[in-house]
Amino acid sequence: MTIPSLIDPFGREHHYLRISVTDRCNLRCVYCMPEEGMEFEPADHILTYEEIADVVRVIAEMGIRKVRLTGGEPLVRKELEKLVAMIAAIPGIEDIALTTNGIFLAPRAALLKEAGLTRVNISLDSLKPERFKMITRGGDVQKVLSSIDACAKAGLSPIKLNVVLMNGLNDDEIADFIEMTRERDIHVRFIEYMPIGHNDAQWKKLYLPLTRVKEVCEEQQWKFSAVSSVQGSGPSENYRLEGAAGSFGLIHPVSEHFCQTCNRLRLTADGYIKPCLAWTEQFQVRSVIGDDEAIRQMFLEALGTKPENHEMSKFLKGDPGISHTPTSRRMSQIGG
Repeated sequence: MTIPSLIDPFGREHHYLRISVTDRCNLRCVYCMPEEGMEFEPADHILTYEEIADVVRVIAEMGIRKVRLTGGEPLVRKELEKLVAMIAAIPGIEDIALTTNGIFLAPRAALLKEAGLTRVNISLDSLKPERFKMITRGGDVQKVLSSIDACAKAGLSPIKLNVVLMNGLNDDEIADFIEMTRERDIHVRFIEYMPIGHNDAQWKKLYLPLTRVKEVCEEQQWKFSAVSSVQGSGPSENYRLEGAAGSFGLIHPVSEHFCQTCNRLRLTADGYIKPCLAWTEQFQVRSVIGDDEAIRQMFLEALGTKPENHEMSKFLKGDPGISHTPTSRRMSQIGG
């Protein structure tokens, strides 16, 4: 039997699956969750590790090579190392990454590495303790900084720091984040604030195009140059200060979408395939787990609905002429 590849109507071949293992999180970051009122899925609605591994096994045969575990906060799931080991054992999987807020990571970094984790992305939106606590609604920045050290010691590389840049909130720390890359092999990625699940006045107020990052470098009179892609950098546009050990990158999904090269699919914690982060289309795959051919056909069906681009820039302009219905699910419910 010939197993089909994961190619969408626009010829984009998909080899990257982002898997949300939970919609729960120990923090309530201002751009991701409301402070109160989130309704979480009951435990029995969440995919088991065995179910996740079964889906990955099937679509690895269709060309998936790279897996990223996300949430919510994936480390609120017990013994995540077991899932990492299960995925690492699947033929064809070459790269397993984790996106985490870093609060629980330090004591588990070595265990995750031993299980087969390749690298980590750690969310860090401020280096100032009180501001970090405000943005995350309760987080301790020192725990995140300790996790960065633990990952370096465990040999997880590259270590990437994800900074959601917000106008008037943390944009005065751009230089501080870039300074981190001088002495350490750390890769800071500035990410535009996306209107996922909440295209509202608050988002438009906080949105800041990433041209500001280069402006700060010029104000500091820093010499920097473009560098080739960092491992797993995806759509990041990468730069390095002269003589620096690490790098910094710009990910601008709103102002300069990178949909033409999109190679990713998403599997939500409650078992839905999402072909595009921004839109409502989703396909419940949990009901067919155990039937390999049905899983393959559902992924192909999902890919058939994937739009050419997400049109998020139209949200910023207030343009009503969008071709799909924007998702009402928050980022934590989809998987970052």
